[in-house]
Amino acid sequence: MRTLCMAVVSSFLFVSAAWQTDFQKAKQSAEAEHKFILLNFSGSDWCGPCIRMHKEIFDSEVFTSYATNNLVLVNADFPRLKKHELSKDQQKKNDQLADVYNKEGIFPLTVLLTPEGKVIKKWEGFPQMSQEAFISQLKKGVDAGK
Repeated sequence: MRTLCMAVVSSFLFVSAAWQTDFQKAKQSAEAEHKFILLNFSGSDWCGPCIRMHKEIFDSEVFTSYATNNLVLVNADFPRLKKHELSKDQQKKNDQLADVYNKEGIFPLTVLLTPEGKVIKKWEGFPQMSQEAFISQLKKGVDAGK
């Protein structure tokens, strides 16, 4: 019984990876920590594939474990509902990121970048693959970018 209780408690202690919203700070962190940047464009309150990607891939233990040691995560969110409206400053920052990395307005769009902001790989839409396959592609991209 005690083992079962510990398993239940440990599953509740799992924390998903921390996503930043300031790209310039993320670049500084990536350079200082020798990590790559994973930039995700999402519509958190209207884009079904975006919501699915966060739940099925980004919130998974396998992704969080890899990301914690190898990536600085940045989310450029574009919510539509008034109650989720971003500050004018944050909206401006997200618009500037989209002007550089998401000119076509694809949601979700996930971009692997060097610490300097050079694109290594892009995933358009929800990747039709397992969490492990997505991590494998991330690893290949990181290795290629070194």
